[in-house]
Amino acid sequence: MTGNGFAFCDHADALVERADGSYDVPGIQLDLSGLTGGIQAGGYFVVECFDKDGNLKWEDTAENGVTNNALNDILNVYLRGTAQTANWYLGLVDNANYTGFAAADTMTSHTGWVENIQYSGTNRPQWTAAAAANQGVTNTTTVNFAMTPTSGATIRGIFLTSDNTLNGTAGNLFATAAFSGGTQTVNNGDTLKVTYTVSATSS
Repeated sequence: MTGNGFAFCDHADALVERADGSYDVPGIQLDLSGLTGGIQAGGYFVVECFDKDGNLKWEDTAENGVTNNALNDILNVYLRGTAQTANWYLGLVDNANYTGFAAADTMTSHTGWVENIQYSGTNRPQWTAAAAANQGVTNTTTVNFAMTPTSGATIRGIFLTSDNTLNGTAGNLFATAAFSGGTQTVNNGDTLKVTYTVSATSS
């Protein structure tokens, strides 16, 4: 295996049998080393922050990293027929104690970041993708967070998971992303509106 895909390399020798039982080996070789390929998956979040009067305060993007666990899940569902995850949810990453994301992060273990739950509602909001087109999916209706911090909050980024429990550790962590513009501040009454686009390409 090389890079993000599978590499194939083998040789086939053609043997010519003579009438006396001996063989000629003409050395015909099939070099398949150039037949490499793979699938790359990734995406980005677009987040808009509106104040209580509906004015746009800031807009930022966050390019995600897809976790190792999520990549395994994609392979298991598509190639082994394991159960598909029906629903996905978005969560916010707090700036407090943030040191970074890792490909090995899971909902059970992500030591480099913590979740921010300072918004209304008893669950993480659901992300629903429209039908795939041009090897990509996105939500046509924004996922909204009605922010409720008492004295403001600093948000580092966003994540996608298969469980809706606030601050929960169950489910499959699909992707994490930090804002490209750095940390962003939200206040009580602000609304975050999020669009997430995921694409898959062959390489």
